[in-house]
Amino acid sequence: MHRLEELNALSEDPDLWNDPEKAQKIMRERNRLDAQISEIKGIEQSLADHIDLIDMGEEEGDQEIVAESEAVLKGLQVKAEKQNLKSLLSGEVDGNDAYLQVNAGAGGTEAQDWAEMILRMYTRWAEQRGYKVSVLERSDGEEAGIKSTTLSIEGDQAYGWLKSENGVHRLVRISPFDSSARRHTSFASVAVSPVLDDTVEVDLEDKDLRVDTYRSSGAGGQHVNTTDSAVRITHIPTGIVAAVQSERSQHQNRANAMALLKAKIYEAEMQKREQDAAAAHGEKTDIGWGHQIRSYVLHPYQMIKDLRTAAETTNSAAVLDGDLDMFLEAALAHKLETSE
Repeated sequence: MHRLEELNALSEDPDLWNDPEKAQKIMRERNRLDAQISEIKGIEQSLADHIDLIDMGEEEGDQEIVAESEAVLKGLQVKAEKQNLKSLLSGEVDGNDAYLQVNAGAGGTEAQDWAEMILRMYTRWAEQRGYKVSVLERSDGEEAGIKSTTLSIEGDQAYGWLKSENGVHRLVRISPFDSSARRHTSFASVAVSPVLDDTVEVDLEDKDLRVDTYRSSGAGGQHVNTTDSAVRITHIPTGIVAAVQSERSQHQNRANAMALLKAKIYEAEMQKREQDAAAAHGEKTDIGWGHQIRSYVLHPYQMIKDLRTAAETTNSAAVLDGDLDMFLEAALAHKLETSE
């Protein structure tokens, strides 16, 4: 039985919604597969139709029909290439929601402002895709920007699309905080991990965990807690930390922080395995949160360039407003090329 047929059968089970979380996951996967199959069938049908039109146009000497159909075929080629890239989002957790953490690098206000620009860029990207974005933790800078933040991004294949964004993002610009209008270089790091469901187990022992509670900090307002309900959990063996302050309940924040911690540990283990596999094949790898992946130059010229795939654009305003797809697709294409 094909996976879609299996999911269709499950969706018709009257007991499915007894477990709403499981039901939503099944329906989301079903709808995604159904949409992908419909897209591929549409491409195949349009391809056959326009090949027939080209044959007919050539027989009748109608070059206008031939030219129009050839233009359509070029568009179908682009669609087919995108579907090919989407087929790479088939990893164990690629279909899952994602956690995305942004940390300002050294440099005080300048770096913290850059971190907030990065935060806005990913928030805009997610919202344009119809994804739901929630702030789990945010630590504001003293003057401007943010020191760190963690987002939950809910949407089909959110992790699969964002996982290539792990790394350091470098900004070059005239600083708005420098009265001498000098050029500054700032850094912010991005870490992406998958929201795990019950199909993935990460076992943690209590003795390996340190749990701290603290008062939430932020820009103020009704959504910032005034009690010590924020929770930070540290995994002592690895030093990995997860902090959540979004809920008023300390119990809920602790549960969310534990889920985030497990996701970060899982992601770190997956990166280590990928590095080990590359090393075993004698390949050089730049996987990891500490590696610089993209450069954003706003002065003396406009250029955003991915340092892994060489994808680049001079439309920096669009990218900083969430137009990231060219870089995400280039990362998938790069993965396809290197795996062949």
